Amino acid sequence: QVQLVESGGGLVQPGGSLRLSCAGSGFIMDYYAIGWFRQAPGKQREGVSCINDSGGSTKYADSVKGRFTISRENGKNTVTLQMNSLKPEDTAVYYCAKVRYRWSFPACDPGEYYSWGQGTQVTVSS
Repeated sequence: QVQLVESGGGLVQPGGSLRLSCAGSGFIMDYYAIGWFRQAPGKQREGVSCINDSGGSTKYADSVKGRFTISRENGKNTVTLQMNSLKPEDTAVYYCAKVRYRWSFPACDPGEYYSWGQGTQVTVSS
Protein backbone atom coordinates (compact mmCIF):
# COMPACT_ATOMS: atom_id res chain seq x y z
CA GLN A 1 0.00 0.00 0.00
CA VAL A 2 1.42 3.34 -1.07
CA GLN A 3 1.80 5.70 1.86
CA LEU A 4 3.34 9.12 2.31
CA VAL A 5 3.79 10.65 5.75
CA GLU A 6 4.70 14.27 6.39
CA SER A 7 6.41 15.55 9.51
CA GLY A 8 8.22 18.60 10.81
CA GLY A 9 5.50 21.21 10.93
CA GLY A 10 4.94 23.55 13.84
CA LEU A 11 4.67 27.11 15.05
CA VAL A 12 7.46 29.49 14.10
CA GLN A 13 7.96 33.25 14.22
CA PRO A 14 8.24 35.28 11.02
CA GLY A 15 11.75 35.00 9.64
CA GLY A 16 12.23 31.60 11.18
CA SER A 17 12.88 28.22 9.60
CA LEU A 18 11.32 24.78 9.49
CA ARG A 19 12.33 21.53 7.84
CA LEU A 20 9.56 19.28 6.56
CA SER A 21 10.10 15.62 5.73
CA CYS A 22 8.07 13.28 3.53
CA ALA A 23 8.62 9.58 4.13
CA GLY A 24 7.38 7.10 1.56
CA SER A 25 6.55 3.40 1.83
CA GLY A 26 4.85 0.75 -0.28
CA PHE A 27 6.54 1.86 -3.49
CA ILE A 28 10.01 2.57 -4.85
CA MET A 29 10.19 6.25 -4.04
CA ASP A 30 13.39 6.73 -6.06
CA TYR A 31 11.41 6.17 -9.26
CA TYR A 32 8.88 8.95 -8.72
CA ALA A 33 8.77 12.71 -8.70
CA ILE A 34 7.53 14.04 -5.38
CA GLY A 35 5.84 17.33 -4.70
CA TRP A 36 5.10 19.54 -1.73
CA PHE A 37 1.79 21.36 -1.71
CA ARG A 38 -0.06 23.54 0.76
CA GLN A 39 -3.57 24.57 1.55
CA ALA A 40 -4.49 27.57 3.66
CA PRO A 41 -7.98 27.96 5.15
CA GLY A 42 -10.47 29.02 2.51
CA LYS A 43 -7.96 28.64 -0.31
CA GLN A 44 -7.27 26.03 -2.95
CA ARG A 45 -4.40 23.64 -2.61
CA GLU A 46 -1.34 24.96 -4.44
CA GLY A 47 2.00 23.63 -5.56
CA VAL A 48 4.98 24.74 -3.48
CA SER A 49 7.88 22.73 -4.85
CA CYS A 50 8.45 19.52 -6.76
CA ILE A 51 11.50 17.36 -7.45
CA ASN A 52 12.05 14.75 -10.11
CA ASP A 53 13.03 11.14 -9.47
CA SER A 54 16.79 11.68 -9.60
CA GLY A 55 16.74 14.96 -7.70
CA GLY A 56 18.40 16.72 -10.59
CA SER A 57 15.44 18.91 -11.48
CA THR A 58 13.26 21.02 -9.24
CA LYS A 59 10.35 23.42 -9.53
CA TYR A 60 9.27 26.18 -7.15
CA ALA A 61 6.30 28.47 -6.83
CA ASP A 62 7.32 32.09 -7.33
CA SER A 63 6.20 32.89 -3.81
CA VAL A 64 8.83 30.59 -2.26
CA LYS A 65 11.77 30.89 -4.65
CA GLY A 66 14.95 31.77 -2.82
CA ARG A 67 13.46 30.82 0.54
CA PHE A 68 12.54 27.14 0.22
CA THR A 69 14.74 24.27 -0.93
CA ILE A 70 13.52 20.81 -1.87
CA SER A 71 15.86 17.83 -1.80
CA ARG A 72 15.75 14.06 -1.68
CA GLU A 73 17.89 11.22 -0.42
CA ASN A 74 17.37 8.40 -2.83
CA GLY A 75 17.73 5.06 -1.15
CA LYS A 76 16.33 6.53 2.05
CA ASN A 77 12.75 7.14 0.84
CA THR A 78 12.75 10.75 2.04
CA VAL A 79 12.04 14.10 0.44
CA THR A 80 12.76 17.23 2.46
CA LEU A 81 11.54 20.80 2.21
CA GLN A 82 13.78 23.32 3.95
CA MET A 83 11.82 26.50 4.58
CA ASN A 84 13.68 29.66 5.53
CA SER A 85 12.62 33.27 6.01
CA LEU A 86 9.10 32.15 6.72
CA LYS A 87 6.26 34.63 6.36
CA PRO A 88 2.76 34.64 7.85
CA GLU A 89 1.38 33.93 4.39
CA ASP A 90 3.22 30.59 4.42
CA THR A 91 0.80 29.40 7.08
CA ALA A 92 -1.01 26.33 5.76
CA VAL A 93 -1.28 22.59 5.95
CA TYR A 94 1.58 21.15 3.91
CA TYR A 95 1.18 17.89 2.01
CA CYS A 96 3.45 15.70 -0.04
CA ALA A 97 2.35 13.51 -2.93
CA LYS A 98 3.78 11.43 -5.79
CA VAL A 99 3.20 11.49 -9.50
CA ARG A 100 1.14 8.70 -11.04
CA TYR A 101 3.83 7.43 -13.44
CA ARG A 102 7.41 6.71 -12.58
CA TRP A 103 10.13 8.75 -14.24
CA SER A 104 7.66 11.44 -15.25
CA PHE A 105 7.92 15.05 -14.11
CA PRO A 106 4.81 17.03 -14.90
CA ALA A 107 3.90 20.51 -13.75
CA CYS A 108 3.98 21.07 -10.01
CA ASP A 109 0.20 21.11 -9.88
CA PRO A 110 -1.98 19.23 -7.40
CA GLY A 111 -3.92 17.65 -10.27
CA GLU A 112 -0.80 15.82 -11.43
CA TYR A 113 -0.01 14.22 -8.07
CA TYR A 114 -1.57 11.39 -6.10
CA SER A 115 -1.36 9.35 -2.91
CA TRP A 116 -1.54 12.31 -0.58
CA GLY A 117 -0.23 12.23 2.94
CA GLN A 118 -2.26 13.45 5.91
CA GLY A 119 -0.50 16.81 6.00
CA THR A 120 1.46 18.75 8.59
CA GLN A 121 0.45 22.15 9.93
CA VAL A 122 2.82 25.08 9.52
CA THR A 123 1.91 28.25 11.38
CA VAL A 124 3.99 31.41 11.04
CA SER A 125 3.02 33.93 13.65
CA SER A 126 4.53 36.21 16.25
